[in-house]
Amino acid sequence: MPSLLCIAHRGAMGHAPENTLAAFRKALELGAPAIELDVYAVDGELLVFHDDRLERTTNGRGRLQDQALSGLRALDAGEGERIPTLAEVCELIAGRSLLNIELKGAGTAAPVTAFLQALLAQPGCRWHKSQFLLSSFNHRELQQAAMLDPELALGALCYGLPLDDARFASDLKAVTVNPGHDMLDRRFVEDAHARGLLVCAYTVNEVDELARMAALAVDGVFCNYPERVLNAFDQPDTRHGWRGLAGTDPQPDGRGLMLRYP
Repeated sequence: MPSLLCIAHRGAMGHAPENTLAAFRKALELGAPAIELDVYAVDGELLVFHDDRLERTTNGRGRLQDQALSGLRALDAGEGERIPTLAEVCELIAGRSLLNIELKGAGTAAPVTAFLQALLAQPGCRWHKSQFLLSSFNHRELQQAAMLDPELALGALCYGLPLDDARFASDLKAVTVNPGHDMLDRRFVEDAHARGLLVCAYTVNEVDELARMAALAVDGVFCNYPERVLNAFDQPDTRHGWRGLAGTDPQPDGRGLMLRYP
């Protein structure tokens, strides 16, 4: 079978409420080698949540970042689940998968980077820095993250297909470029690969579209139903983290040297 990295989108959100501990437990249970989640900085805490408003996924109302932390933590995020903190999710996963943290909202890079540095410094930590990927549609946040910790792998999200294909991602010194699947074509994939980038497409749930991604030589997909990817495609070796998947070796400046594309 061809290889296609399965990235559980907001956990296994096809089976449990998105971005909740239940969704992340299900992703682990299904054997997802990588998990994606979204993070906002709210009231001094890092909350795992996707929308800027509460109505779609909780019993609350209003803008997420306008609320007090205590009130947010009391909301029902679906099926009795609560909005988790990034610390709670990292404790649950405990290094058993790669983790893609999407930075949502301005000013998220600094607290997330500080959190990861503190986490990795803890005695007995079961995570390795290579397992984390910071992604965002806000590329200024990615630049900030790179300044704060050049060793952290970056994923450049994009809408549509830029005129210069994947150049923006290589300019950011990203490891992955993450486009939407619907307009993705071979030219973009080939350009990204020529730049040493992994291509991870979002959000791919249908079997025929998974097959199209594989035919385009896409490296990974974000999927709400991890078993659909896992049942149809081999999984790459993730033991060396995101940079290992891309075939890069860290250099003294932490930015990485492209050695090969597998």
